[in-house]
Amino acid sequence: MLDLIARKKIEELRRKIREKENLLVAFSGGVDSGFLLTVAHEVLAEKVLAVTIDSELFPGGELEHAKSFLNHAGITHRIVQLSWQRNEDFVINHYDRCYHCKKVFSRMLKEVAAKEGIRTIAEGVTVSDLDEYRPGIAASEEGGVWHPLAEVGIMKIEIRQMAMEIGLPFWNKPPNPCLATRIDYGERITREKLDMIDESENFLKDMGFRQVRVRFHHGGVARIEVEKQEIDLLFNTKTRDNISKRLKMLGFNYVTLDLEGYRRGSMDLKVAFISPMRY
Repeated sequence: MLDLIARKKIEELRRKIREKENLLVAFSGGVDSGFLLTVAHEVLAEKVLAVTIDSELFPGGELEHAKSFLNHAGITHRIVQLSWQRNEDFVINHYDRCYHCKKVFSRMLKEVAAKEGIRTIAEGVTVSDLDEYRPGIAASEEGGVWHPLAEVGIMKIEIRQMAMEIGLPFWNKPPNPCLATRIDYGERITREKLDMIDESENFLKDMGFRQVRVRFHHGGVARIEVEKQEIDLLFNTKTRDNISKRLKMLGFNYVTLDLEGYRRGSMDLKVAFISPMRY
């Protein structure tokens, strides 16, 4: 059960959404945007449009998951293809990579909104996201994208409980962001590397690991992160050998295990202090 503070936040979110004439929600298929979209649809009904940006940057299966949920929920949906290869500022993979991607992302959302006569665009950024290294947030704010979850003070730690409370079917779905977040800064982003990462993570998930990251480091090094309670499973010789063999077949030169386990944004730890700009 939600406490009184959480319930007040949801009611405030509903109130703010109710003030909008209509709304476009950027829906990635994740819990944060799924929660926002579900509340928005509850309040505005057919005046809500979900838009999913699709490309090879996103893990396989995410688009089908999003489409399945939206079809079941009866929410109008648009899919827009992102041509990320044309964005050299993104492809070179500097520490502000996400800023350049989000600039394009926001422009695409605005184009859809204009065609549909929608005045407000929203995405599922929380208060917790504002405290992390997230240069893309600055780009979306510059593009006029609304962040209602953050505006009413909703934190990451609250989202899943809130999502379960309102009946979101994938309230406990593990986060699965853009595959480019797995590639070390300075390492050029290519379709081949994205495919290597996606196939490697799917292989590990098929073996039973729930939360997985395969980080791509310079020299073709794969750094595997799994949840701490699952690390012991990787010390089984047969399991370890199978993983190493498979990832090398996919193109990695070296396969390593991160003994600290899975943690959000581990690729950003060394660059979070670079820019004085608060994202």
